[in-house]
Amino acid sequence: MGLDFLAVLLGGAFAGGVINGLAGFGTALFALGFWLQVLPAAQAVAMVVVMSVVSGLQGLWIVRGEIRRNPGRLARFLLPALVGIPLGVTLLSVVSATLLKIVIAGFMLLYGGFFLRRRSLPRFERSTPVLDSLVGFAGGVLGGAASLSGALPTMWCAMRPWPKGETRAVLQPFNVVVLALTALLFLLNGLYTSETLVLMAIALPVTMIGAQLGLSIFRRLGDEQFRVLLIGLMFASGAILGLREIM
Repeated sequence: MGLDFLAVLLGGAFAGGVINGLAGFGTALFALGFWLQVLPAAQAVAMVVVMSVVSGLQGLWIVRGEIRRNPGRLARFLLPALVGIPLGVTLLSVVSATLLKIVIAGFMLLYGGFFLRRRSLPRFERSTPVLDSLVGFAGGVLGGAASLSGALPTMWCAMRPWPKGETRAVLQPFNVVVLALTALLFLLNGLYTSETLVLMAIALPVTMIGAQLGLSIFRRLGDEQFRVLLIGLMFASGAILGLREIM
């Protein structure tokens, strides 16, 4: 394990941790930009799923009060997602994962670009339990098909005038649960070899430090600043995802 390899490994761990701590999603898109340079794709994805879950648990702690105050809202997103995950896995036999990712990346770019150019952010204020459930279900399908569980829920939540804690109380546990189930499937398929576990043990402390830095920035953001951040990260994530799939 050379110094160059170690620098890329730790750089990805730190970047992924910061983004997860800051926004509650995006670990994979930012960490994989580093790790795919030095690791096989399957190994890199298996590692980043665990890192996403572990760093996400820190974020859950700071919004535990918001989760307890409105568990029904989270359930509307999360329970349909659990049904959508196996359907997404099945969808892979019909639709190319690469094509699906390119389509979603294009949607993320259009969404982020449109709202970043507007002077005022969207405010969808009325209660929409059916739409919440449909978004959660679609997030589960995309999670099972292309590991993009957080894309649609993040877009939807950024359009709601919820305080940042309430928004994160949906996004963070949603992603943690979906990715934890994904990690379990990876484990059952034998993706966590002894080499992968060693690399994870090296990267995990740096991920945790990065997540703490991201959380400290999150605490300083206002509600409107957090919504702008989510929309900006959607645009950046779409660009990263699209470039990765077409290059």
